[in-house]
Amino acid sequence: MSGVWVFKNGVVRLVENPGDCPRRKLLVHLPTNEAITSYEVLERKLLSLGWERYYDDPDLLQFHKRSTIHLISLPRDFSKFKSIHMYDIVVKNRNEFEVRDI
Repeated sequence: MSGVWVFKNGVVRLVENPGDCPRRKLLVHLPTNEAITSYEVLERKLLSLGWERYYDDPDLLQFHKRSTIHLISLPRDFSKFKSIHMYDIVVKNRNEFEVRDI
């Protein structure tokens, strides 16, 4: 694991290729091999997996699964949907989603 540790806004993170252009990522639903291109597509997939939509925070899209303590929180604007959100979905839905480089 090589790279540079960056401290910003009280958070430390590893930047693996600090000189390279950041690689764009894509969330893919594995059973259908469908790219998640909008929140509408993602919501359909999550609802079919037993996730429920929460409407508590107007700035976020939130999903909860009754059988777990997991909560998925996403920025309302899809253009702010980043790889960290994608990996959160992957971890909470094993064997259903994958993050791929574009």
